[in-house]
Amino acid sequence: MSWLILILSGALEAVWAAALHRMSQSTGRRRLVPALVFLVAVIASTGGLAIAMESIPTGTAYAVWVGVGVVLTSGYAIITKAERATTARILLLGGIAACVVGLKVVA
Repeated sequence: MSWLILILSGALEAVWAAALHRMSQSTGRRRLVPALVFLVAVIASTGGLAIAMESIPTGTAYAVWVGVGVVLTSGYAIITKAERATTARILLLGGIAACVVGLKVVA
Protein backbone atom coordinates (compact mmCIF):
# COMPACT_ATOMS: atom_id res chain seq x y z
CA MET A 1 0.00 0.00 0.00
CA SER A 2 2.88 2.38 0.76
CA TRP A 3 4.20 2.02 -2.78
CA LEU A 4 0.81 2.94 -4.25
CA ILE A 5 0.62 6.02 -2.01
CA LEU A 6 4.16 6.95 -3.04
CA ILE A 7 3.43 6.64 -6.76
CA LEU A 8 0.20 8.65 -6.44
CA SER A 9 2.11 11.27 -4.46
CA GLY A 10 4.69 11.45 -7.26
CA ALA A 11 1.85 11.93 -9.75
CA LEU A 12 0.52 14.77 -7.61
CA GLU A 13 3.97 16.34 -7.83
CA ALA A 14 3.39 16.60 -11.59
CA VAL A 15 -0.04 18.15 -10.93
CA TRP A 16 1.36 20.89 -8.73
CA ALA A 17 4.19 21.56 -11.18
CA ALA A 18 1.66 21.95 -14.01
CA ALA A 19 -0.48 24.24 -11.83
CA LEU A 20 2.59 26.33 -11.03
CA HIS A 21 3.26 26.65 -14.77
CA ARG A 22 -0.36 27.74 -15.35
CA MET A 23 -0.08 30.30 -12.55
CA SER A 24 2.95 31.84 -14.21
CA GLN A 25 0.98 32.26 -17.44
CA SER A 26 -2.16 33.72 -15.86
CA THR A 27 -3.03 37.19 -14.61
CA GLY A 28 -5.52 38.51 -12.10
CA ARG A 29 -8.48 36.31 -11.25
CA ARG A 30 -7.37 33.52 -13.56
CA ARG A 31 -4.56 32.75 -11.10
CA LEU A 32 -6.95 31.64 -8.36
CA VAL A 33 -7.85 28.19 -9.72
CA PRO A 34 -4.27 27.13 -10.55
CA ALA A 35 -3.17 28.51 -7.17
CA LEU A 36 -5.76 26.40 -5.36
CA VAL A 37 -4.86 23.30 -7.42
CA PHE A 38 -1.19 23.94 -6.61
CA LEU A 39 -1.84 24.29 -2.89
CA VAL A 40 -4.01 21.18 -2.58
CA ALA A 41 -1.69 19.08 -4.77
CA VAL A 42 1.52 20.11 -2.98
CA ILE A 43 0.02 19.37 0.44
CA ALA A 44 -1.35 16.00 -0.69
CA SER A 45 1.87 15.12 -2.52
CA THR A 46 4.21 15.83 0.37
CA GLY A 47 1.75 14.30 2.84
CA GLY A 48 1.66 11.10 0.80
CA LEU A 49 5.45 11.08 0.66
CA ALA A 50 5.58 11.38 4.44
CA ILE A 51 3.14 8.49 4.87
CA ALA A 52 5.09 6.29 2.44
CA MET A 53 8.35 7.08 4.24
CA GLU A 54 7.00 5.38 7.36
CA SER A 55 7.64 1.99 5.69
CA ILE A 56 9.93 2.76 2.73
CA PRO A 57 13.51 3.94 3.32
CA THR A 58 13.87 7.71 2.98
CA GLY A 59 16.32 7.74 0.06
CA THR A 60 14.34 5.19 -1.92
CA ALA A 61 11.01 6.92 -1.25
CA TYR A 62 12.35 10.32 -2.21
CA ALA A 63 14.01 9.02 -5.38
CA VAL A 64 10.82 7.28 -6.51
CA TRP A 65 8.68 10.34 -5.67
CA VAL A 66 10.94 12.67 -7.64
CA GLY A 67 11.36 10.19 -10.49
CA VAL A 68 7.62 9.71 -10.97
CA GLY A 69 7.10 13.46 -10.74
CA VAL A 70 9.80 14.37 -13.24
CA VAL A 71 8.72 11.79 -15.81
CA LEU A 72 5.07 12.84 -15.62
CA THR A 73 5.89 16.56 -15.54
CA SER A 74 8.14 16.21 -18.58
CA GLY A 75 5.49 14.13 -20.34
CA TYR A 76 2.94 16.87 -19.69
CA ALA A 77 5.36 19.50 -21.00
CA ILE A 78 5.94 17.48 -24.16
CA ILE A 79 2.20 16.91 -24.74
CA THR A 80 1.43 20.61 -24.25
CA LYS A 81 4.34 21.59 -26.52
CA ALA A 82 6.16 23.47 -23.76
CA GLU A 83 9.16 21.18 -24.44
CA ARG A 84 10.31 19.40 -27.56
CA ALA A 85 10.08 15.61 -27.72
CA THR A 86 13.62 14.80 -28.79
CA THR A 87 14.94 11.27 -29.00
CA ALA A 88 17.49 11.98 -26.29
CA ARG A 89 14.84 13.43 -23.96
CA ILE A 90 12.53 10.43 -24.44
CA LEU A 91 15.37 7.94 -23.89
CA LEU A 92 16.60 9.71 -20.76
CA LEU A 93 13.08 9.93 -19.30
CA GLY A 94 12.71 6.21 -20.04
CA GLY A 95 15.94 5.66 -18.11
CA ILE A 96 14.54 7.53 -15.12
CA ALA A 97 11.36 5.45 -15.27
CA ALA A 98 13.45 2.26 -15.45
CA CYS A 99 15.43 3.36 -12.40
CA VAL A 100 12.20 3.96 -10.45
CA VAL A 101 11.04 0.43 -11.32
CA GLY A 102 14.48 -0.90 -10.39
CA LEU A 103 14.28 0.74 -6.97
CA LYS A 104 10.95 -1.00 -6.37
CA VAL A 105 12.43 -4.36 -7.41
CA VAL A 106 15.45 -4.13 -5.09
CA ALA A 107 13.64 -2.53 -2.13
